[in-house]
Amino acid sequence: MRLRGLYVITDAGLQAPEQLLPRVQQAIDGGAVLVQYRDKSNDTVLRQQQAQALVELCNTRGVALIINDDVALAAAVGAHGVHLGRDDSRLATARKQLGEAAIIGVSCYNRWSLAEQAVKAGADYIAFGRFFASRTKPDAVEADLALLERAQREFDVPVAAIGGINAGNAGTLIDAGADLLAVVHDVFGADDVYAAAQAYRTLFTQKENRL
Repeated sequence: MRLRGLYVITDAGLQAPEQLLPRVQQAIDGGAVLVQYRDKSNDTVLRQQQAQALVELCNTRGVALIINDDVALAAAVGAHGVHLGRDDSRLATARKQLGEAAIIGVSCYNRWSLAEQAVKAGADYIAFGRFFASRTKPDAVEADLALLERAQREFDVPVAAIGGINAGNAGTLIDAGADLLAVVHDVFGADDVYAAAQAYRTLFTQKENRL
């Protein structure tokens, strides 16, 4: 069964450090199926503490925790996997360090060739985007819905969409073939994180009911 649903990505700028854990828990309880810890700060002690706490939380909730970029941190805290971008560790190196059971995702931006390479190298999921204007990465390249449609036809790995996604435009991406919707602001920037996450679960359920 393909991993399918809301894929939440943390942002240190959207809450105080002590709020991270309860807000991630609310997102999971609201329906998130995958969590990515993303913190670009240089505070290595805080990053390790937060990542370790999130691993423990995700384990209790039966949800995988993915670490953004940092293979060493993922290995140190026993995270379930890592997400790699164009300038991050090569997939083969990450696989060797984290093991065969690790979930390794790869950003493919708007380039089909990167998706082909990632799948061939053994990626567990691939991500395209941005699809809409993004506050997290405003200068990111724009991706076309056709990439999702083609990937759904040709690849046997989950396909994630990222970039400016909210509950109002998410249905278009699900219809085009996105298995995972990677969301930052529309969940963790919301006053009610649980309700924001639940809105995505409803969208996926509605899609399944139409099939």
